[in-house]
Amino acid sequence: GFETLAIHAGQDPDPVTGAVVPPIYATSTYKQDGVGGLRNGYEYSRSANPTRTALEEALAAVEGGTRGLAFASGLAAEDALLRAVCRPQDHVIIPNDAYGGTYRLFSKVYERWDLHFDPVPLGDLDAVAAAMTQKTKVVWVETPTNPLLGVNDIAALAQLAHDNGALLVVDNTFASPYLQQPLALGADVVVHSTTKYIGGHSDVIGGALVAADRELGEELAYHQNAMGAVAGPFDAWLTLRGLKTLGVRMDRHCDNAERVVDLLLAHPKVTEVLYPGLAEHPGHETAAKQMRRFGGMVSFRVAGGAQEAVDVCGRTELFTLGESLGGVESLIEHPGRMTHASAAGSPLEVPDDLVRLSVGIETVDDLLADLTRALA
Repeated sequence: GFETLAIHAGQDPDPVTGAVVPPIYATSTYKQDGVGGLRNGYEYSRSANPTRTALEEALAAVEGGTRGLAFASGLAAEDALLRAVCRPQDHVIIPNDAYGGTYRLFSKVYERWDLHFDPVPLGDLDAVAAAMTQKTKVVWVETPTNPLLGVNDIAALAQLAHDNGALLVVDNTFASPYLQQPLALGADVVVHSTTKYIGGHSDVIGGALVAADRELGEELAYHQNAMGAVAGPFDAWLTLRGLKTLGVRMDRHCDNAERVVDLLLAHPKVTEVLYPGLAEHPGHETAAKQMRRFGGMVSFRVAGGAQEAVDVCGRTELFTLGESLGGVESLIEHPGRMTHASAAGSPLEVPDDLVRLSVGIETVDDLLADLTRALA
């Protein structure tokens, strides 16, 4: 079961002391048993560290992959993946409502490297097929997307990508491995910002890749070592601690988000609620098919436009105004001026009356009262 894997995979009790929690190996180098004789494969902590190994094995287990890799951030994981599988003049299809940091990576960094990309509405399979070229190496998927919470059919997109000789990469950050298993649906690689739900406590930055294919996993591991943006041992330990409670936390995130959605739907100042759990959501049936539940992220639009959206963000007390998501505490933000400011003026620009919530695990009645005051 998921929770058993999250608590035990890669985390056998320490053979020397019996400690049930993997130690933090705060070391850079390891004694070798003769020249070239590595003890259990360890020589230098950029290449491998036992604490990071425990996290990587646990991540691979909960995502059902052959190889997990832990990085210094989610964007570091994305960068290692793209430089491993793409070359100059290659082409990538990305969502037309992708995370702003992902868009910035493509538009400000990779364009100078001559890696081409097209934002495409991934819910339209004909549009995806039309955007494919002989140079397309990756179809990059977010589902649910950030911040518009669009849902994309992983299995259908995997088939389309593979028919055209491309890899399907799924950013599974919003759903988490507890709610969604992209590799089981045909994806080749899963990407995470482990900063978010996996870490879960807003106290560590990290990223991860999990590969379905062992050979691809080895290629990604080579680039992880060659490029060096690895998770440090204390970061890996904190992330591993968060992973252990992911299942129970996600259930509470989902419970609370559903109550928040009910409140927003009934509020006269809210013009639209974006949440995959709603029957009227265009991706609801797909989400119900490929997700366990519908997540803790909720976006909504307000009457009164951009200024009212900004004002609502400033009036909450329990919902903390801040970027990021997925922690035990609730957060509120204005995507157009915060997380997605880099997409302004682009095809990925988000509505200026949009508010995004990361619904935490506090007492839900307190959260509802806070939003009611902020919208009053």
